[in-house]
Amino acid sequence: MEHNIDHFLLKILTTSTTVLVFWFLCFATLSYVQADIHGAGEQALAKIDIYKATLALDGSAFITARPRILGSLGEDSEWITVDIASKKPSADDWVGVFSPANFNSSTCPPANDQELETPYICTAPIKYKYANHSNPEYTKTGKNTLKFLLINQRADFAFVLFSGGLSNPKLVSVSHKLRFSNPNAPLYPRLAHGKSWDEMTVTWTSGYNIDEAVPFVEWGMKGETRKRSPAGTLTFKQNSMCGSPARTVGWRDPGFIHTSFLKDLWPNTVYTYRMGHILSDGSCVWSKIFSFKSSPYPGQDSLQRVIIFGDMGKAERDGSNEYSDYQPGSLNTTDQLIKDLDNIDIVFHIGDLPYSNGYISQWDQFTAQVQPITSTVPYMIASGNHERDWPNSGSFYDTPDSGGECGVPAETMYYVPAENRAKFWYSTDYGMFHFCIADSEHDWREGTEQYEFIEKCLASVDRQKQPWLIFSAHRVLGYSSNSWYGLEGSFEEPMGRESLQKLWQKYKVDIAFFGHVHNYERTCPIYQNQCVSQEKHHYSGTVNGTIHVVAGGGGSHLSGYSSMIPNWSIYRDYDFGFVKLTAFNHSSLLFEYKKSSDGQVYDSFTISRDYRDVLACVHDGCSATTLAT
Repeated sequence: MEHNIDHFLLKILTTSTTVLVFWFLCFATLSYVQADIHGAGEQALAKIDIYKATLALDGSAFITARPRILGSLGEDSEWITVDIASKKPSADDWVGVFSPANFNSSTCPPANDQELETPYICTAPIKYKYANHSNPEYTKTGKNTLKFLLINQRADFAFVLFSGGLSNPKLVSVSHKLRFSNPNAPLYPRLAHGKSWDEMTVTWTSGYNIDEAVPFVEWGMKGETRKRSPAGTLTFKQNSMCGSPARTVGWRDPGFIHTSFLKDLWPNTVYTYRMGHILSDGSCVWSKIFSFKSSPYPGQDSLQRVIIFGDMGKAERDGSNEYSDYQPGSLNTTDQLIKDLDNIDIVFHIGDLPYSNGYISQWDQFTAQVQPITSTVPYMIASGNHERDWPNSGSFYDTPDSGGECGVPAETMYYVPAENRAKFWYSTDYGMFHFCIADSEHDWREGTEQYEFIEKCLASVDRQKQPWLIFSAHRVLGYSSNSWYGLEGSFEEPMGRESLQKLWQKYKVDIAFFGHVHNYERTCPIYQNQCVSQEKHHYSGTVNGTIHVVAGGGGSHLSGYSSMIPNWSIYRDYDFGFVKLTAFNHSSLLFEYKKSSDGQVYDSFTISRDYRDVLACVHDGCSATTLAT
């Protein structure tokens, strides 16, 4: 028994008094969590009633995991072999991965003495698998070997065998602890544009607070002398969460989030960089070496390629359970982008990132999944309902979709060049493109602070230098024939386009992108529900209306369409995919929709025009004139 029961569990079994102390420290009151945890959304871990867990240690059962020391060669992930055995196997036995390994009692709400009779674990595992995974013979033999992929998450790990299923878990056996050789290492770099075209930000996660080590980025042109830029450090605490599960069973320490600003970059230049931390003894802890290509000067005429999608979520490469396969296309989208990374300059993920829904450990999982992309090209994000929304928290929608996160992890883990990251709207440039990113989780209607920003953003662009004007938001503020929008009869988010369509028309927005609806759809160039062109694939001349695109098929479960197809709907695809924009010059733009399953193009169009076509007078988009000479 001693080879498979962690030392702390052995100790608590010695006396009944110690057991009660253990229960008091590690288990919170059932009524407290039960009132808060439900309704957190479709997250894999939400299906586990971990607060009902009880101790049922069985000396004849065991669970072991190897290797014990991970990342000994500097890796930030490693495959683990887990052997399990039980003399009472059942199809609903499962294995959970807990980190920290000691089921830290500091995250538990206060317990009442009279409720100690119903103990439960107060922290959800970071992932799990059924014990019979890939081996249906487990229920006969009681033995199986599982493979788990662990990433460095700044704490040790323990594997736990449960019986009783997810709804009534009974803790049968616990493995020894595993840990990474340096759990505090700087990891998961995320590039993003700064507030000027010649500035790149590097954000990363580590276990080092500023009183332990000084964070910085060492960087420079390939082959040239490197310089060092300091980094700021942020984090957030459990009391920053707005509700459960983020504030209770889903809480996990996020570590420390560092951001460095690399300034005065030369345009179109390859830079290498690595993150570092100076320890108290003067030595440095280093990350791997990465590289990126700086942005072109605004208006520069060169080949420029942009990826846009929403609602990707995260998925587990080791086959760990996802509730209802909530992100079945996530890895396909990720892998297609990695495969084509040499032909991508910037990525826009327009809301609903990991679908952590209050389980904070999943943010690390997501940043690790997309690291090959985010470490190489700017990864610009928008705020979605699963990042921000929570009742009575200032979000425009009074729903619990964020699982109590109320925007805090997203606003801390990722940098965007907003004046206030709690108000997630911003503008950014990439060569001939000008992007206006709205925040659909805050009020955008006329007369609001955000409406003023949107008009200023659209009006500020010089279309002679930056002809391609792109608007984006998470929810569909434009047009979608999604089934629930069809039932409402408006084919839009309620109040979505009423205030904004006159701005899109006045400033001649080329394309408006949205997520939230998990499919693909493209409209004709449209204004006030009317197609202003009968062309479907080759647009040229005057900008008479805006093309609206739903690109919410990044990976989360798919959304159905209305049975009625509006006349403005040109192409619909019930599948996972993403959009690629390629600007060849100031007069020629290629739009491609690609499926995540094979990376092939399934819908496309081109825009060809001159500057005078942007200036031309259109309905509700004419500049004032005078008869004076």
